[in-house]
Amino acid sequence: MIEALKDDKIVHELGGRFKFTALVQHRMRQLMDGDRPLVERQGRTDFEVAVQEVVEGKITYTMEEIAEEESAEL
Repeated sequence: MIEALKDDKIVHELGGRFKFTALVQHRMRQLMDGDRPLVERQGRTDFEVAVQEVVEGKITYTMEEIAEEESAEL
């Protein structure tokens, strides 16, 4: 899984390392709050699951969704 991160293709598709990191962080928070993983857990941590979901294209990044959820938390 981490091997996939050695290739910058996925990072560039998302628009850079900052956006990739923000997406993984956001998804990890969702997983810790009880959301079901979109890939098989197979003993992996929330971080590994979140990265795998991004690598497989199962989750996407939109500023509107994240902004809405963050404002709802406040």
